[in-house]
Amino acid sequence: MMLLSKKKDGTVKVRCVYEGSKTRPYFTKEETASPTASTECIFITATIDANEERDVMTADIPNAFVQPSLENLQDGDKKVIMKVTGMLVNLLVQVAPDVYGPFVVYENGRKVLYLQVLKALCCMLQAALLWYKKFHSDLESIGYVFNPYDPCVANKMIDGKQHTIRFHVDDIMASHVSSLVNDKFADWLNPMYGHCGEVKQTRGNFHHYLVMHFDFSHRGQVRIHMKDYIESMLNNFPIQFTRKDSAPTPAPADLHTTGTSPKLPPKEADIFHTFVAKALFLCKQARPDIRLAVATLCTQVKDPNQDDWRKLLRLMVFLSETRNDELILSADRLDIIRWFVDTAFAVHPDFKSHTAGAMTLRRGCILKGSRKQKLNTRSSTEAELVSADNMSQLIFWTKLFMEAQGYNIKHNILYQDNKSTILLLENGKSSLTKCTRALNIRYFYLTDQIEKGNIEVHHCPTDKMVANYHSKPLQGKPFNFLRRQLLGHDIIPIPFTAADCARQECVGQSDHSIQSQSHIEPHSRERSSVHRYRDIDI
Repeated sequence: MMLLSKKKDGTVKVRCVYEGSKTRPYFTKEETASPTASTECIFITATIDANEERDVMTADIPNAFVQPSLENLQDGDKKVIMKVTGMLVNLLVQVAPDVYGPFVVYENGRKVLYLQVLKALCCMLQAALLWYKKFHSDLESIGYVFNPYDPCVANKMIDGKQHTIRFHVDDIMASHVSSLVNDKFADWLNPMYGHCGEVKQTRGNFHHYLVMHFDFSHRGQVRIHMKDYIESMLNNFPIQFTRKDSAPTPAPADLHTTGTSPKLPPKEADIFHTFVAKALFLCKQARPDIRLAVATLCTQVKDPNQDDWRKLLRLMVFLSETRNDELILSADRLDIIRWFVDTAFAVHPDFKSHTAGAMTLRRGCILKGSRKQKLNTRSSTEAELVSADNMSQLIFWTKLFMEAQGYNIKHNILYQDNKSTILLLENGKSSLTKCTRALNIRYFYLTDQIEKGNIEVHHCPTDKMVANYHSKPLQGKPFNFLRRQLLGHDIIPIPFTAADCARQECVGQSDHSIQSQSHIEPHSRERSSVHRYRDIDI
């Protein structure tokens, strides 16, 4: 197949691809699966870039898949053979008659060429993995060390400061406090990978990376949006909305109910599935404020009804009204991680609860989670304990990832609004009652981590629990209040705890020049932006 697409600069990109699924029986998953940079690590490192005021560069490797070679195969190694038929045979013979002419054969009266593939083709199952291995080894050869908790993040200390590279296949984002370091890295990229075309780079404060727009022009902040993507969603939706269409929230109060309305016809069901999938991509990137609605709609894509269609329409109207909103991220210091975990008890039709989590470094939520629990619980305390366990993998991954980046995490705080759950987490089996004794022992894993000092648990009032936004379909003032905090339009009010007293510690010896700021006052570099955004209607 020949695929054509128009790029943002107006040029037309052409790919010649084939259906790689036909070769799947010949390879194992390990031979074809290539790692990519996670959205979580991109957001964390972008927040660090903004905090340390690094120079940021993005680059695109041209024809990355044909860079690695399939040559020098040993006896017994798998070879990739391509069968060429029809008009393409004549074209190849015209281009290089001495190379291809002698090998043309006839099958049923048609010209056929059998070729061994020596370079990866687009859509070849091994292509992405071959490129990853090449780029990985090339970076290691010049001294970069990969983060063990994300295989697509590499670091190198240059002039006493960290140079961070993260990549998603052939899309690269690099950062260093000195722009000269990125200049030298760009000079290395072109001779290494530019023989198929120039390695195009973007410098400055504005970057288009993985469909997202990153804006570093505001000191200490990174602003992320996907306005183009939302515009495309709205234009392709079969119903066009006007200014008269209004939805105050992305989800109605009856979000978790399935209803008894008629099922959608196949055509509408396909549209429903398509746009829920598009919204899923959007909510995992720059629009976390629609995540709860999308998470619930995802459970209905196999058999949607008219009520589900009504909920999707409400979501699309909400996106139409808020298409210009941005996610604003910043950090006041980089050695304290704050997690908010909340639960909506027995809200699903099968009476299962809903887990929600949000992580912040002070402004905006960098990591989010919203999912239906897999088991039924008999009380809100049990449900909260299950939620904490559900989020624990991401909580500890974040700490380990940032420590591998060179940041010593002094406080990894988990905020809970259920005091009974806090007692269970801190005391384990000693706080069991007859109602909770049947809980599986695996839910006391966090108790062990608390004893080891890897996490602290503190109480957070329900009205300040930002994760509450992702556990239940809020309406009115609570919705607007928490949504502004989630998107970083307001600073998240952190409950004052003993951990906050640590803000007075001297942390000037940090390799990353983490500055100690007052925990009660907004970040000094952000005060003007705080006032500027206070009056904006979201």
